[in-house]
Amino acid sequence: FTIYCINHCIQVLMKKSIKGILSVLCLLMLLFNPGLALEGARQGIMLWGNVVLPTLLPFMICSGVIVAMDAIHILTGPFRPILSGILKLSGQGSYVLMSGLLCGYPMGAKTTSDFLDSGRITPEEGKYLLAISNHPSPMFVLGYVIAQIRVIPGISQGCPLWAVAAALYLPVIPISILARNCYHYKRKDYPVSDKKDSGEYPFSFDEHMMGCFETMTKIGGYIMLFSILALYLTVFPFQTPPLVRPALLGAVEITTGIQAIAQSVPGMTGALLIIGSAAFGGCSGIFQTKSVLKNAGLSIRHYMLWKLMHSGLSCILFYVLVMR
Repeated sequence: FTIYCINHCIQVLMKKSIKGILSVLCLLMLLFNPGLALEGARQGIMLWGNVVLPTLLPFMICSGVIVAMDAIHILTGPFRPILSGILKLSGQGSYVLMSGLLCGYPMGAKTTSDFLDSGRITPEEGKYLLAISNHPSPMFVLGYVIAQIRVIPGISQGCPLWAVAAALYLPVIPISILARNCYHYKRKDYPVSDKKDSGEYPFSFDEHMMGCFETMTKIGGYIMLFSILALYLTVFPFQTPPLVRPALLGAVEITTGIQAIAQSVPGMTGALLIIGSAAFGGCSGIFQTKSVLKNAGLSIRHYMLWKLMHSGLSCILFYVLVMR
């Protein structure tokens, strides 16, 4: 028992030491090249203020009002055959998936966590939805991903929009089958409970809007930090194979990474890296997702595994569709 305690203490100290060393290294990086840190922070804030905030915040506020007004069935009704028939989602779960598809990272995860916290969906459906509901928004795909792929030498107009959309969104179907079996999910057509509708927690628009602002501030902070990290990775003087640095940038922050891939990796390889990065969402997307998961029953580790699987399936499907 004494040996076990000593080993445990050593492991804890090592973990703390490693984290401490990393934090000091980050500070030294900022101090030795403050100009680069300033530029990365500026790029991250501009991305947040010009793209993410005006795109995501109105959807986030409107989403809460739709839920409070019990208007979910109006929005999901036309899509019920697909959402309930193929994906086996409840009415509330259908809305979660739609919000994730339309609004982009991390709206699907936030709505999943909120609905699970309020009892609108079961824990099994919450875990299932976290696996399939967090995606890049159609606006980001149409306005940025497609444009960057077509900049790649050797691709030009040979990349149809439908192939990109299919590669990013169709993997939801096989992943949904695996996730349902993994979490033993069975559809429930009615929520377990709803504290807001019962009057226990009455809806306040001001409180809802302030909660949305808080969430957007967290998202902006992570975008800024990972934009700084991505910029440092572009200038670090270490030797790597040609594909490693752009692939690493895509895995860190998708907006900066996708642009770097388009400028440095030609042909189908570059397009596949962009598709994989967009489907995965980057480490920035993972931290944004973690920041909105209030319920302890939702695992960020499971989420990462599902996103890695989604990224691999997207690359395979894109290659098959474009090279057929």
